[in-house]
Amino acid sequence: MVVKKLGFWRKKYFGTRTSLILTSVVIGLLTAICAVILKNAVSFIQESVHQISISEGYHLLLFIFPTVGILLTVFYTQVFRNGELGRGVTNIIYTISRKSSFVEKDKLYSQMLSSILTVGFGGSAGLEAPIAATGSAIGSNTARWLRFNLKERTLLLACGAAAGISAIFNAPIAGVIFAFEILLVNMPVPVIVPLIIASASSALLSHLIYSGQPFVLITSSWSSNHVGYYILLGFIAAFVSVYAIRIYFFIGDLFYGKQNVYLKAIIGGLALGGLIFLFPALYGEGYGSVLDLLHKDSGGLLADSIFIPDAGAWTLVVIAVALMLLKVVATSLTVGAGGNGGMFGSSLFTGAMCGFAFAHTVNLLGIAHLDEVNFTVIGMAAMMSGIIHSPLTAIFLIAEITGGYALFVPLMVVSSISYLVSKYFEPFSVYTKKLALKGDLISTDKDKLVLARMALRNYLETDFVSVNQNDTLAELIHAIEISKRNIFPVVNEENVLVGEILLDNVRHVMFSKELYDKTYLKDLMITPAAIIDIHDSMEKVLQLFDQTNLWNLPVTDKGKYIGFVSKSKIFTHYRHHLIKDGVVPA
Repeated sequence: MVVKKLGFWRKKYFGTRTSLILTSVVIGLLTAICAVILKNAVSFIQESVHQISISEGYHLLLFIFPTVGILLTVFYTQVFRNGELGRGVTNIIYTISRKSSFVEKDKLYSQMLSSILTVGFGGSAGLEAPIAATGSAIGSNTARWLRFNLKERTLLLACGAAAGISAIFNAPIAGVIFAFEILLVNMPVPVIVPLIIASASSALLSHLIYSGQPFVLITSSWSSNHVGYYILLGFIAAFVSVYAIRIYFFIGDLFYGKQNVYLKAIIGGLALGGLIFLFPALYGEGYGSVLDLLHKDSGGLLADSIFIPDAGAWTLVVIAVALMLLKVVATSLTVGAGGNGGMFGSSLFTGAMCGFAFAHTVNLLGIAHLDEVNFTVIGMAAMMSGIIHSPLTAIFLIAEITGGYALFVPLMVVSSISYLVSKYFEPFSVYTKKLALKGDLISTDKDKLVLARMALRNYLETDFVSVNQNDTLAELIHAIEISKRNIFPVVNEENVLVGEILLDNVRHVMFSKELYDKTYLKDLMITPAAIIDIHDSMEKVLQLFDQTNLWNLPVTDKGKYIGFVSKSKIFTHYRHHLIKDGVVPA
């Protein structure tokens, strides 16, 4: 009742456009508060862990803490979420594509809590995906409470995700572009206004109550003589991106299907702990190491390491390459073992290591003198573009968070190369590959999007009178008398559909009473032109209707007859969905 009143008041006193603007501000502010809580909570746990393991000399605990975090996350997921956490950006895309942009209420807090436990204790993953998921939950549920339609609800969901990226990086433009490039593939440009307002509101509040920013860089210029090196970096980043995507899913497949979730958490956690014990820079998001490179303190890559104290020139190259290759392994172990985090931040870390290792190698060889800070920044954008397949987001995000607007040209060149080459070898990004393999990938085709939200079971017609194949013509005549349909499904004793009888096909024998007890229906039935399975997509159903040129087709569940579906009913409800979603006028 309260929800209905809220929706009524919104429409009566504000109208759609004004209420969208005001709601986007609220979503932006709420998401900013969540982002600040998330960052501060993770920072507090990480500082405590560092104090115990590094400052007090208990380095071996670095081997244990990640397992503790993942186990706590798995325990929370199993006890309070029935084993389903619905992680990150992939789940947001799925929600838009298959769940009419309805995000579960528990995601208002579950993504934050689980990522705090995972990353705080050392899980090697980013916080961007969890805060984007939290923001999307805020947007979706606010839209539901205020009775917005599907199109508006999807927009407000994206406002929340954009606000999350904006707040976590203090990068409002990148937040808007992220929403457009990754989530709102069908939305027209005018919807950018609520996105901008949500993103800006979030960035403003985040900046006011949390002054921290991941990276700082003031770049005044770049050398056009080094264009060739930037292009080469683009190709290198592309191949590393392909490696990252494949490793991520390879390790994910190793963990998939394992029944004992706690054993899986222990195995994955200990493997992750071993990597962090050897390379402490892999702990958490790893942004501290990236910041060291931007401050020209490359020796920081070896900070807290008890195995590699030598900070020699070539040692740094080897370490940077190792970190580049192992970060995706560490992130994959974190997520595969049951932790919560994303590849967003990990791609930035990997790219920074790639750019630094490339530039430092060229400088050591004396081939040229490259600005290692510039290449570190460009590498971040290139890797993000290649792994996430979002070149525009990568360009503007890196420009915003580093202050490197002077690098726009090399950012554009390298990000484009990395994206195109990576996409050639891996058509789907780390976010969309799983959905694409399952056929759940969001589509730019509005018809397909509407059909994807229509469940076949909702349009099943069960008033057709079925007959048995061993029945006689007399029994069919009785069925005709009590039926309002001209199609009669024929089944066997197990209710398996074996054929159908059309009224037009038996008119010639209907009045031959001498045949009533001599003619069996198995001799009169025909094979259906097509049979629909209850689990078929609506897109496939319409394809079958087009192929057969029929208006009614039988539906089965594991071969057993359950009803018919009609083309006219589907079209009627299809138009109803279009009107409800605001795609066509009523």
